[in-house]
Amino acid sequence: MDSWPPETPQDAQDTVACPKDHDNARAIKIISEYLSENAQEFRTLAALRQKVHCPRSPLLTEKRLLTVYAKGWENPAGDEFFRKQRQVADQSRDDPKTCRIFYEMMKNIAHDMHKATGVFDILTSSTNDPKILDFCVAPGGYLETSMWHDPRAQATAFSLGQDQGGHEILMPPNPRMTIKFMDITMLAAGYGHHANFLPRELAPDQFFDLVICDGQVLRTNVHARAEYRESREATRLTLTQLALGLEHLTLGGTMVVLLHHMETWGTLCLMRKMHQFASVQLFKHPKCHAKRSAFYLIATQVDPRFPQAKEAIEEWKGIWKVATFGSEEAYRDVTHASDAEVHSLLKDFGPHLVEIARPIWVIQAKALEKAPFVKGAPRGWGP
Repeated sequence: MDSWPPETPQDAQDTVACPKDHDNARAIKIISEYLSENAQEFRTLAALRQKVHCPRSPLLTEKRLLTVYAKGWENPAGDEFFRKQRQVADQSRDDPKTCRIFYEMMKNIAHDMHKATGVFDILTSSTNDPKILDFCVAPGGYLETSMWHDPRAQATAFSLGQDQGGHEILMPPNPRMTIKFMDITMLAAGYGHHANFLPRELAPDQFFDLVICDGQVLRTNVHARAEYRESREATRLTLTQLALGLEHLTLGGTMVVLLHHMETWGTLCLMRKMHQFASVQLFKHPKCHAKRSAFYLIATQVDPRFPQAKEAIEEWKGIWKVATFGSEEAYRDVTHASDAEVHSLLKDFGPHLVEIARPIWVIQAKALEKAPFVKGAPRGWGP
Protein backbone atom coordinates (compact mmCIF):
# COMPACT_ATOMS: atom_id res chain seq x y z
CA MET A 1 0.00 0.00 0.00
CA ASP A 2 1.09 3.62 -0.54
CA SER A 3 1.79 4.31 3.13
CA TRP A 4 4.12 1.34 3.59
CA PRO A 5 6.63 1.39 5.14
CA PRO A 6 6.47 4.12 7.80
CA GLU A 7 9.34 6.51 7.27
CA THR A 8 11.10 5.79 10.58
CA PRO A 9 9.98 4.35 13.89
CA GLN A 10 10.60 7.62 15.71
CA ASP A 11 8.88 9.73 13.09
CA ALA A 12 5.85 7.52 12.70
CA GLN A 13 5.46 7.10 16.45
CA ASP A 14 5.39 10.83 16.96
CA THR A 15 1.86 12.18 17.27
CA VAL A 16 2.42 14.23 14.12
CA ALA A 17 4.72 16.39 16.28
CA CYS A 18 1.89 18.89 16.14
CA PRO A 19 2.58 22.40 17.39
CA LYS A 20 0.13 22.83 20.28
CA ASP A 21 -1.40 26.14 21.28
CA HIS A 22 1.85 27.03 23.04
CA ASP A 23 3.63 27.06 19.69
CA ASN A 24 3.14 30.62 18.56
CA ALA A 25 1.22 30.79 15.29
CA ARG A 26 2.21 34.42 14.92
CA ALA A 27 5.88 33.42 15.16
CA ILE A 28 5.37 30.72 12.51
CA LYS A 29 3.85 33.31 10.19
CA ILE A 30 6.75 35.75 10.61
CA ILE A 31 9.35 33.01 10.17
CA SER A 32 7.69 31.49 7.10
CA GLU A 33 7.31 34.91 5.48
CA TYR A 34 11.01 35.59 6.02
CA LEU A 35 11.99 32.22 4.55
CA SER A 36 9.67 32.69 1.57
CA GLU A 37 11.26 36.04 0.82
CA ASN A 38 14.80 34.66 1.03
CA ALA A 39 14.70 31.11 -0.34
CA GLN A 40 13.11 29.85 -3.55
CA GLU A 41 13.36 26.30 -2.19
CA PHE A 42 11.19 27.20 0.77
CA ARG A 43 8.66 29.02 -1.43
CA THR A 44 8.22 25.87 -3.49
CA LEU A 45 7.83 23.72 -0.40
CA ALA A 46 5.35 26.15 1.16
CA ALA A 47 3.27 26.06 -2.02
CA LEU A 48 3.25 22.27 -2.00
CA ARG A 49 2.15 22.26 1.61
CA GLN A 50 -0.70 24.60 0.79
CA LYS A 51 -1.57 22.66 -2.37
CA VAL A 52 -1.80 25.75 -4.55
CA HIS A 53 -0.67 26.43 -8.12
CA CYS A 54 1.54 29.47 -7.59
CA PRO A 55 4.62 29.37 -5.35
CA ARG A 56 4.27 33.11 -4.73
CA SER A 57 0.65 33.00 -3.56
CA PRO A 58 -0.14 34.61 -0.18
CA LEU A 59 0.78 32.58 2.87
CA LEU A 60 -1.83 30.97 5.07
CA THR A 61 -3.72 32.68 7.84
CA GLU A 62 -2.36 32.16 11.33
CA LYS A 63 -5.21 29.78 12.18
CA ARG A 64 -4.47 27.52 9.21
CA LEU A 65 -0.72 27.77 9.70
CA LEU A 66 -0.88 25.59 12.81
CA THR A 67 -2.56 22.83 10.81
CA VAL A 68 -0.28 23.02 7.78
CA TYR A 69 3.00 23.24 9.67
CA ALA A 70 1.92 20.58 12.14
CA LYS A 71 1.47 18.06 9.33
CA GLY A 72 3.31 19.35 6.29
CA TRP A 73 0.21 19.43 4.07
CA GLU A 74 -3.34 20.74 3.88
CA ASN A 75 -5.28 17.80 2.52
CA PRO A 76 -7.48 15.17 4.24
CA ALA A 77 -5.85 12.53 2.05
CA GLY A 78 -2.57 13.32 3.78
CA ASP A 79 -4.19 12.62 7.13
CA GLU A 80 -5.21 9.17 5.94
CA PHE A 81 -1.80 8.50 4.41
CA PHE A 82 0.04 9.08 7.67
CA ARG A 83 -2.71 7.55 9.80
CA LYS A 84 -1.88 4.25 8.11
CA GLN A 85 1.81 4.80 8.78
CA ARG A 86 1.17 5.46 12.46
CA GLN A 87 -1.05 2.39 12.65
CA VAL A 88 1.74 0.23 11.27
CA ALA A 89 4.19 1.79 13.74
CA ASP A 90 1.89 1.14 16.69
CA GLN A 91 1.38 -2.47 15.65
CA SER A 92 5.08 -3.08 15.04
CA ARG A 93 5.67 -4.00 18.68
CA ASP A 94 3.70 -7.20 18.07
CA ASP A 95 4.98 -7.87 14.56
CA PRO A 96 8.57 -9.19 14.40
CA LYS A 97 8.79 -8.53 10.66
CA THR A 98 7.89 -4.86 11.04
CA CYS A 99 10.20 -4.48 14.04
CA ARG A 100 13.02 -5.81 11.91
CA ILE A 101 12.19 -3.35 9.12
CA PHE A 102 12.34 -0.45 11.57
CA TYR A 103 15.64 -1.73 12.94
CA GLU A 104 17.23 -1.96 9.48
CA MET A 105 15.88 1.47 8.58
CA MET A 106 17.64 3.05 11.53
CA LYS A 107 20.90 1.38 10.54
CA ASN A 108 20.50 2.73 7.02
CA ILE A 109 19.83 6.24 8.33
CA ALA A 110 22.95 6.11 10.50
CA HIS A 111 25.06 4.78 7.64
CA ASP A 112 23.82 7.41 5.17
CA MET A 113 24.14 10.19 7.73
CA HIS A 114 27.78 9.33 8.31
CA LYS A 115 28.42 9.11 4.58
CA ALA A 116 26.98 12.60 4.13
CA THR A 117 28.28 14.32 7.26
CA GLY A 118 31.05 12.24 8.85
CA VAL A 119 29.06 12.21 12.09
CA PHE A 120 30.99 9.25 13.56
CA ASP A 121 34.43 10.73 12.91
CA ILE A 122 34.39 11.90 16.53
CA LEU A 123 34.69 8.24 17.57
CA THR A 124 37.55 7.16 15.33
CA SER A 125 39.51 10.34 16.04
CA SER A 126 39.50 9.75 19.78
CA THR A 127 42.81 8.68 21.33
CA ASN A 128 40.95 6.96 24.19
CA ASP A 129 38.08 4.49 24.06
CA PRO A 130 35.24 6.67 22.67
CA LYS A 131 32.04 6.85 24.69
CA ILE A 132 28.47 7.13 23.37
CA LEU A 133 25.28 8.21 25.15
CA ASP A 134 21.99 7.22 23.49
CA PHE A 135 18.88 8.48 25.26
CA CYS A 136 16.25 6.44 23.41
CA VAL A 137 18.04 3.47 21.91
CA ALA A 138 15.28 1.06 20.78
CA PRO A 139 15.32 -0.73 18.41
CA GLY A 140 19.09 -0.15 18.43
CA GLY A 141 19.99 0.21 14.77
CA TYR A 142 21.51 3.67 15.08
CA LEU A 143 23.63 2.79 18.09
CA GLU A 144 24.78 -0.47 16.53
CA THR A 145 25.98 1.36 13.43
CA SER A 146 27.80 3.99 15.45
CA MET A 147 29.59 1.34 17.54
CA TRP A 148 30.48 -0.56 14.38
CA HIS A 149 32.52 2.44 13.24
CA ASP A 150 34.87 1.99 16.19
CA PRO A 151 35.00 -1.36 18.04
CA ARG A 152 36.60 0.44 21.00
CA ALA A 153 33.41 2.40 21.63
CA GLN A 154 31.57 2.05 24.92
CA ALA A 155 27.90 3.00 25.16
CA THR A 156 25.41 3.96 27.84
CA ALA A 157 21.86 3.77 26.53
CA PHE A 158 18.36 4.42 27.85
CA SER A 159 15.07 3.03 26.61
CA LEU A 160 11.45 2.90 27.69
CA GLY A 161 10.78 -0.68 28.80
CA GLN A 162 8.49 -2.87 26.73
CA ASP A 163 6.20 -3.15 29.75
CA GLN A 164 5.67 0.62 29.40
CA GLY A 165 5.04 0.50 25.66
CA GLY A 166 8.62 0.75 24.45
CA HIS A 167 10.00 -1.13 21.46
CA GLU A 168 12.11 -4.24 21.60
CA ILE A 169 15.87 -3.77 21.30
CA LEU A 170 17.10 -5.89 18.40
CA MET A 171 20.73 -4.86 18.58
CA PRO A 172 22.90 -7.90 19.44
CA PRO A 173 24.23 -7.96 23.03
CA ASN A 174 27.51 -6.12 23.39
CA PRO A 175 29.67 -6.26 26.53
CA ARG A 176 30.71 -2.66 25.89
CA MET A 177 27.11 -1.42 26.11
CA THR A 178 24.94 -0.76 29.17
CA ILE A 179 21.18 -0.32 28.70
CA LYS A 180 18.95 1.21 31.38
CA PHE A 181 15.19 0.86 31.02
CA MET A 182 13.28 3.89 32.30
CA ASP A 183 11.33 7.02 31.41
CA ILE A 184 14.13 9.56 31.13
CA THR A 185 11.74 12.51 31.57
CA MET A 186 11.49 11.40 35.20
CA LEU A 187 15.21 11.89 35.81
CA ALA A 188 14.89 14.86 38.12
CA ALA A 189 18.50 14.87 39.31
CA GLY A 190 20.19 17.92 37.92
CA TYR A 191 16.82 19.68 37.69
CA GLY A 192 16.11 19.66 41.42
CA HIS A 193 14.89 16.84 43.63
CA HIS A 194 11.19 16.01 43.66
CA ALA A 195 9.21 13.14 45.13
CA ASN A 196 8.41 10.23 42.81
CA PHE A 197 11.18 11.14 40.37
CA LEU A 198 14.14 8.92 39.55
CA PRO A 199 17.62 9.37 41.05
CA ARG A 200 20.63 10.48 39.05
CA GLU A 201 21.78 7.89 36.47
CA LEU A 202 24.77 9.79 35.06
CA ALA A 203 27.62 10.66 37.39
CA PRO A 204 28.73 14.33 37.41
CA ASP A 205 32.13 13.32 36.02
CA GLN A 206 30.72 11.00 33.33
CA PHE A 207 31.26 12.42 29.83
CA PHE A 208 30.64 11.20 26.28
CA ASP A 209 32.09 11.91 22.86
CA LEU A 210 28.83 11.31 20.99
CA VAL A 211 25.34 12.03 22.36
CA ILE A 212 22.27 10.81 20.43
CA CYS A 213 19.03 12.69 21.15
CA ASP A 214 16.39 11.13 18.88
CA GLY A 215 13.72 10.06 21.36
CA GLN A 216 10.07 10.69 20.57
CA VAL A 217 6.92 10.36 22.66
CA LEU A 218 5.23 7.00 22.06
CA ARG A 219 1.49 6.65 21.69
CA THR A 220 1.90 3.03 22.80
CA ASN A 221 2.90 3.96 26.37
CA VAL A 222 0.71 1.62 28.44
CA HIS A 223 0.71 3.81 31.54
CA ALA A 224 -1.78 6.67 31.29
CA ARG A 225 -0.11 10.04 31.71
CA ALA A 226 -1.67 12.86 33.65
CA GLU A 227 -3.74 15.07 31.36
CA TYR A 228 -1.40 18.03 31.73
CA ARG A 229 1.52 15.89 30.54
CA GLU A 230 -0.06 15.00 27.19
CA SER A 231 0.43 18.43 25.64
CA ARG A 232 3.88 18.92 27.20
CA GLU A 233 5.44 15.47 27.05
CA ALA A 234 7.28 16.03 23.77
CA THR A 235 8.78 19.23 25.19
CA ARG A 236 9.83 17.49 28.41
CA LEU A 237 11.44 14.61 26.51
CA THR A 238 13.37 16.87 24.13
CA LEU A 239 14.60 19.14 26.92
CA THR A 240 15.70 16.20 29.07
CA GLN A 241 17.85 14.87 26.25
CA LEU A 242 19.30 18.27 25.37
CA ALA A 243 20.14 19.44 28.88
CA LEU A 244 21.58 16.15 30.16
CA GLY A 245 23.29 15.46 26.83
CA LEU A 246 25.09 18.80 26.63
CA GLU A 247 25.92 18.67 30.34
CA HIS A 248 27.69 15.32 29.84
CA LEU A 249 29.37 16.02 26.50
CA THR A 250 33.14 16.13 26.19
CA LEU A 251 34.85 19.24 24.88
CA GLY A 252 34.75 19.03 21.08
CA GLY A 253 32.10 16.30 21.16
CA THR A 254 29.18 15.69 18.80
CA MET A 255 25.42 15.80 19.39
CA VAL A 256 22.80 14.34 17.04
CA VAL A 257 19.31 15.75 17.61
CA LEU A 258 16.12 14.70 15.81
CA LEU A 259 13.93 17.76 15.19
CA HIS A 260 10.63 18.62 13.52
CA HIS A 261 9.08 21.72 11.95
CA MET A 262 11.98 24.00 11.19
CA GLU A 263 9.67 27.01 10.89
CA THR A 264 8.40 26.85 14.47
CA TRP A 265 9.76 29.12 17.16
CA GLY A 266 11.03 26.38 19.48
CA THR A 267 12.96 24.56 16.75
CA LEU A 268 14.46 27.77 15.41
CA CYS A 269 15.58 28.83 18.90
CA LEU A 270 17.25 25.47 19.45
CA MET A 271 19.16 25.64 16.17
CA ARG A 272 20.34 29.21 16.88
CA LYS A 273 21.48 28.24 20.39
CA MET A 274 23.51 25.29 19.13
CA HIS A 275 25.05 27.49 16.44
CA GLN A 276 26.47 29.74 19.18
CA PHE A 277 28.79 27.08 20.61
CA ALA A 278 29.07 24.39 17.91
CA SER A 279 29.44 23.80 14.20
CA VAL A 280 25.93 22.94 12.98
CA GLN A 281 24.85 21.04 9.89
CA LEU A 282 21.50 19.51 8.99
CA PHE A 283 20.65 16.12 7.53
CA LYS A 284 17.38 14.80 6.16
CA HIS A 285 17.26 11.26 4.87
CA PRO A 286 16.05 11.41 1.24
CA LYS A 287 13.85 8.35 1.71
CA CYS A 288 13.10 7.62 5.35
CA HIS A 289 12.20 11.20 6.34
CA ALA A 290 11.31 12.55 2.94
CA LYS A 291 7.66 13.60 3.26
CA ARG A 292 7.74 14.47 6.93
CA SER A 293 9.02 17.63 8.58
CA ALA A 294 11.64 15.59 10.47
CA PHE A 295 15.36 16.27 10.10
CA TYR A 296 18.53 15.86 12.15
CA LEU A 297 20.69 18.59 13.59
CA ILE A 298 24.31 17.49 13.86
CA ALA A 299 26.42 19.66 16.16
CA THR A 300 30.17 19.02 16.02
CA GLN A 301 33.07 20.64 17.84
CA VAL A 302 30.71 21.48 20.68
CA ASP A 303 32.15 23.57 23.49
CA PRO A 304 30.04 22.88 26.62
CA ARG A 305 32.20 25.35 28.58
CA PHE A 306 31.12 28.27 26.41
CA PRO A 307 28.92 30.78 28.32
CA GLN A 308 26.07 30.36 25.81
CA ALA A 309 26.21 26.57 26.28
CA LYS A 310 25.89 26.90 30.05
CA GLU A 311 23.06 29.38 29.58
CA ALA A 312 21.29 26.96 27.23
CA ILE A 313 21.49 24.12 29.78
CA GLU A 314 19.99 26.29 32.51
CA GLU A 315 17.28 27.60 30.18
CA TRP A 316 16.30 24.07 29.08
CA LYS A 317 16.16 22.93 32.70
CA GLY A 318 14.00 25.92 33.57
CA ILE A 319 11.51 25.20 30.79
CA TRP A 320 11.48 21.52 31.84
CA LYS A 321 10.47 22.56 35.34
CA VAL A 322 7.67 24.76 34.04
CA ALA A 323 6.49 22.03 31.64
CA THR A 324 6.48 19.56 34.53
CA PHE A 325 5.06 21.65 37.36
CA GLY A 326 3.89 24.97 35.96
CA SER A 327 0.47 26.35 35.08
CA GLU A 328 -0.75 26.81 31.53
CA GLU A 329 -0.07 30.53 31.81
CA ALA A 330 3.47 29.95 33.03
CA TYR A 331 4.10 27.40 30.29
CA ARG A 332 2.82 29.79 27.65
CA ASP A 333 5.09 32.53 28.96
CA VAL A 334 8.25 30.43 28.49
CA THR A 335 7.33 29.02 25.08
CA HIS A 336 5.91 32.08 23.33
CA ALA A 337 7.81 34.87 21.61
CA SER A 338 7.03 38.47 20.84
CA ASP A 339 7.23 39.77 17.27
CA ALA A 340 10.37 41.70 18.25
CA GLU A 341 12.07 38.53 19.53
CA VAL A 342 11.28 36.65 16.33
CA HIS A 343 12.53 39.45 14.08
CA SER A 344 15.69 39.79 16.16
CA LEU A 345 16.48 36.08 15.89
CA LEU A 346 15.88 36.09 12.14
CA LYS A 347 18.13 39.10 11.67
CA ASP A 348 20.91 37.33 13.55
CA PHE A 349 20.47 33.73 12.42
CA GLY A 350 18.20 33.86 9.36
CA PRO A 351 20.88 34.08 6.63
CA HIS A 352 22.78 31.10 8.05
CA LEU A 353 19.55 29.12 8.45
CA VAL A 354 18.68 29.64 4.79
CA GLU A 355 22.15 28.49 3.78
CA ILE A 356 22.11 25.20 5.72
CA ALA A 357 18.41 24.43 5.24
CA ARG A 358 18.12 24.62 1.44
CA PRO A 359 18.88 20.88 0.90
CA ILE A 360 16.31 19.94 3.56
CA TRP A 361 13.52 21.85 1.82
CA VAL A 362 14.45 20.41 -1.58
CA ILE A 363 14.25 16.83 -0.28
CA GLN A 364 10.81 17.35 1.24
CA ALA A 365 9.52 19.24 -1.78
CA LYS A 366 10.60 16.46 -4.16
CA ALA A 367 8.88 13.88 -1.97
CA LEU A 368 5.66 15.87 -1.62
CA GLU A 369 5.50 16.40 -5.38
CA LYS A 370 5.19 12.64 -5.76
CA ALA A 371 2.92 12.08 -2.74
CA PRO A 372 -0.45 10.51 -3.60
CA PHE A 373 -2.28 13.13 -1.52
CA VAL A 374 -0.78 16.16 -3.31
CA LYS A 375 -2.48 16.91 -6.62
CA GLY A 376 -2.13 19.91 -8.89
CA ALA A 377 0.83 21.22 -6.93
CA PRO A 378 3.65 23.33 -8.39
CA ARG A 379 6.56 21.47 -9.92
CA GLY A 380 10.25 22.24 -9.71
CA TRP A 381 12.35 24.69 -7.75
CA GLY A 382 14.71 27.43 -8.66
CA PRO A 383 18.46 27.60 -8.04
